[in-house]
Amino acid sequence: MTGHPLTWLYAPGDRPHVVAKALTHGADAVVIDLEDAVAPDRKAYARAATAEFLAEAPPVPVHVRVNAPGSAWGEEDVAALGRAPGLSGLRLPKVTSPAEIVRVASRVTAGLHALVESALAVERAYAIATAHPGLRGISLGEADLRADLGVRDDRGLDWPRSRVVVAARAAGLPPPAQSVHPDIRDLPGLAASCAHGRALGFLGRAAIHPRQLPVIERAYLPTEEEIERAESVLKAAAADPGAQALPDGRFIDAATVAAARRTLSLTHRPGTHPGTRHG
Repeated sequence: MTGHPLTWLYAPGDRPHVVAKALTHGADAVVIDLEDAVAPDRKAYARAATAEFLAEAPPVPVHVRVNAPGSAWGEEDVAALGRAPGLSGLRLPKVTSPAEIVRVASRVTAGLHALVESALAVERAYAIATAHPGLRGISLGEADLRADLGVRDDRGLDWPRSRVVVAARAAGLPPPAQSVHPDIRDLPGLAASCAHGRALGFLGRAAIHPRQLPVIERAYLPTEEEIERAESVLKAAAADPGAQALPDGRFIDAATVAAARRTLSLTHRPGTHPGTRHG
């Protein structure tokens, strides 16, 4: 899991100067948005500007969220950008069936990422996650899902969140990143939401403002205590590969060792934001 993105910074595709600046904020990946962030009369311009931007590989991995599959905008987005030299990934919104993944996969050279944003898509999460070997990830689009479900409390999304986490794991995909936190001023709320997401099995989060990035990193990077515990597990396992109990009462087996390795893999990350390590 070393090198797995923790932070994904969205930037509107019809504002090239914002996209260029987004590359400098330290996010693991930048997502150029051609969908919700772009007005209908700006779609063609956003697509053309993004194609020009991705004519060469940028210094940071860049993904593009295209318009919904089956729409005229979505078809044109995939045709124009699916084989762009600088594209690291294509994020397909409002996916509802495996067939939509299959239809797009043959037209894209970068990895596909499916966004699950409706009740129907949640029910089909595993089928979507296993639709094509070119699929590299699956995650929730929570704003649309809230509207579809009529959810009024954040707790109402916990089952769909867990459903997508399980589907990703069962399909052999990386853990999904959390959906965006829409209030860019509510950093304590963002931190609490990230902690909850981490407990549910998410890894990393999308952001809509640079100020959210260090909060997300702080929430998802292991604490000093977690690092020490992981190191002690691996040290004990190296000395005695069998199942055993440590002096502090912790039981070690193969699953515990695998979890410790995952924890330590997240510590090998260049360029983390200042102050993100917490103890």
